[in-house]
Formats: sequence, C-alpha cells, structure tokens
Amino acid sequence: MLPKSSQRVADVFKIANQVAREYDQEYVGTEHVLLAIQREGTGVGATVLTRHGVTAEQLRYEVDQLVKKQMEETWVFGRLPGTPHFKNVMAIAIDQCQQLEAKEVCTEHLLLALLKERGSVAFKALKNLGVLYDDVRREIPELTSQP
Repeated sequence: MLPKSSQRVADVFKIANQVAREYDQEYVGTEHVLLAIQREGTGVGATVLTRHGVTAEQLRYEVDQLVKKQMEETWVFGRLPGTPHFKNVMAIAIDQCQQLEAKEVCTEHLLLALLKERGSVAFKALKNLGVLYDDVRREIPELTSQP
C-alpha cells in the first residue's frame, strides 16, 4: 500500500505551481518543488536546507542561473504540466518514505528525492550549494524523532 502525502506536501505542490507561474513557465519542474520546500518553510525539508546554510536568496540565485543556462541550451515547446524529472521525484519520494518507515510522504522525502534525481535543476542547485544526499539522509531520523 502506498503512503499518502502530508498536508504540508500538498501545500508545497500548491506553492510549486505559484513558483512556476512566477517564472512564467507552463510546467512544474524540480526547481519549483525545491523553491517551494524552502518557501513553505515549516517542514523538515526546509529545516534541512537551513541547517546546511542555504538561504532563500542563494537558492533562488542558483536556480535562476541553472534555468537560464538550460533555456539557452535548449528551446523546447509543448512541455507537460509536470516534467519527467518531476514525475520521477514523486516516485522516489514514495520510496524514500517507505524506506524510512514513515506513515506519509513529507517534505523531507521530497528533498531526498530531489537529491537523487540526477540531471534535474534541483539536483544541480543543491549540489552547487553543497547539500548532498548522504548528509541529508543521516539528518532526517534525528529531525523526525523530535516531538
């Protein structure tokens, strides 16, 4: 049985849609999910980013640079509402949730999934900011065991 998503994850996806509109894009990508995790600000995912010294300004700058570079390299029209990377992230987040034996998919599972989705804008931005999967994976049990 697949775990359900937390209300916080639903909020993150709403914010991701807003972020995509701010970028004037007609799809939701990993970069929008990453920015939304940080912007939502109350989940374990946001806490991990803060612990790694990632500020909203740094994250936005890194994403902006990567998106600009990506747009210069390829001109793709007719994108789907969710990019292939975005769709993979949801599947990976469910897997991470199950591995951590959590009851529902939360922002920490989304963050781990973004860190595993190589080639995505979010993965590159996090890597450039020094946020790595193994470090985050070690932190999560400590952060989620708090009352």
